[in-house]
Amino acid sequence: MNLFNVYPRFPVSLSHGLGCYVYDKSNQPFLDLYGGHGVISIGHSHPVFINAITQQLSRIGFYSNTIEIPEQELLAGLLARLSGYSDYQLFMCNSGTEANENALKLASFHNGKSKIIAFENSFHGRTSAALNVTDNPRISAPINQNNFKVVFTELNNKAQFDKAIQAEEVCAVILEGIQGVGGLNEPKSDFLEHVARSCKRAGALLILDEIQSGYGRSGHFFAHQMSMVKPDIITMAKGMGNGFPLGGLLVTPHIDPWPGMLGSTFGGNYLACIAGIAVLETIQQENLIGSARTVGTQLRDRLLEIPAIKTVKGRGLMLGLELDFPIKDLRHQLLFKHRIFTGASTNPNLLRILPPLNISMDDLGVFIDALQLEIK
Repeated sequence: MNLFNVYPRFPVSLSHGLGCYVYDKSNQPFLDLYGGHGVISIGHSHPVFINAITQQLSRIGFYSNTIEIPEQELLAGLLARLSGYSDYQLFMCNSGTEANENALKLASFHNGKSKIIAFENSFHGRTSAALNVTDNPRISAPINQNNFKVVFTELNNKAQFDKAIQAEEVCAVILEGIQGVGGLNEPKSDFLEHVARSCKRAGALLILDEIQSGYGRSGHFFAHQMSMVKPDIITMAKGMGNGFPLGGLLVTPHIDPWPGMLGSTFGGNYLACIAGIAVLETIQQENLIGSARTVGTQLRDRLLEIPAIKTVKGRGLMLGLELDFPIKDLRHQLLFKHRIFTGASTNPNLLRILPPLNISMDDLGVFIDALQLEIK
């Protein structure tokens, strides 16, 4: 049987990982500045993570939500303390696109509306509703399209946004804390606060997609916490499980659940919860949010010393290096000549950096030296 070949892959096969490095079958180390789309939050093969999952698996790995799973309450308690959203409600699923799918459904259940405002260059996932609010028609099949009306406006353009929300009976507004695939664009604090006020006036819900920008990556637990905004729904995934499939929603207390409203067979299972708890405990114990903020600032300063880098976008350890030429060949040189994984985006000139949150400036110095060699 052949694989259904939809992934453009690098000819690299990995055998193991440790910290911010992964190793191929010849035991050659690669500096991982991409983390598999920003998934690796606390580093590869972290001992706390491995021990927690191993011990849980020796007891019970899975049962569905037809029973009480106390580990869900433990995860919710830790998440409340670290995120600052102690009065919100947690629903768990398996991925970012499921989180956004459920957030849009929940908003529509709540106010009975169906029109959505989203933003240019957005990416919210590859399932039906999430694709409708993703600004990339190429990956949306006809069956996904026109299921409900979506208006795309320019990020940080108040006039365009005001026109859209005044002209329509809007169910929800969805935007990313920092755009990932779309090129590290971020909503300005005053724009985000304006959107939140407008949503309240219009009876629309505000959904903050923190799937990639959450869990400390920006130097805050959630990227939107650089503003004063408290969204109605926050979606999470990526770094939430450090590679174990785990996603979730934080839901404002003014939305009441009812039995059967949302559901997931695998969401919040024993292993997923234990993985999530291990991640949160490690983020707290190793002060990884503060580290992401400090190391990210130091890295930005060093990168801006390189003349070919026009600007550095993003926050913390979610950064985009914008150059004045396409980065495709540079990514190949970094990977095959210097053994460094990096990421790309829809901006062909932007190199994306999403390393584990416990990376050091010593490790990043290897990357800086490689860049200086390749883009003189």
